[in-house]
Amino acid sequence: MYKLIFAIITLGVGLWANSVVTSLLIIVIMSWYTVRKGGIPLTIFIRLMMLPMAFLVIGVLIIGINVSEDINIFLAYIPVFGTHIGVSLSGLQHGIIIFFKSLAAVSCLYFLALNTPMVDILNTLARLKIPKLFIELMGLIYRFIFVLLETVDTMFTAQKSRMGYASFSSGYRSLAALAATLFVRSYKRAGDLYTALEARGYEEEINVLAEPFETGKTQYTGPIFINILLVLITLLFKT
Repeated sequence: MYKLIFAIITLGVGLWANSVVTSLLIIVIMSWYTVRKGGIPLTIFIRLMMLPMAFLVIGVLIIGINVSEDINIFLAYIPVFGTHIGVSLSGLQHGIIIFFKSLAAVSCLYFLALNTPMVDILNTLARLKIPKLFIELMGLIYRFIFVLLETVDTMFTAQKSRMGYASFSSGYRSLAALAATLFVRSYKRAGDLYTALEARGYEEEINVLAEPFETGKTQYTGPIFINILLVLITLLFKT
């Protein structure tokens, strides 16, 4: 509950702030909690943070590029059919803000996901009176993700052991075969899993023993203080 509330409040502040400084502070704070307190190796955390970089860089470039007949708004431009396509200062600034805001949101997500088992998250959502159907769907979808990944890994290993990726052309053929049969095999594995759940008395609700939950008002002072400080810093830089 502590980590969920901390992540959600900080995520909300980062989206509201619309500030590069606030986003950088959120990234530093969440990274420190994830690596230092959560015990996640720094190299793994950095690699995970690099995953959305390609999408964010492409998004920033798209936002920064504008089309206009007024060349005064551009930092650099090229003429195209009587108009101009280039990078404007306002578009570039907006793109940079979105870039760091997105990274801050990702760091909040990693803070929660890398340090919290899915069972604990589902139990916390149940205490927050989230509808049971939503919680059950989350749990089943989370399980089926690993069923899909395991199926892909098994099929890929089998193809590779048969020299299915020995050449460029054979690699394309193997990849096409993998994609064609992946859904069928994953669907069958998911059906087998559901049958196993029904055989164990599944009645549209998975009951899992939860650890004792201890709460106290003092444990939330840290997240509240940090987010109040972030809000004050945002207001200070905006003025």
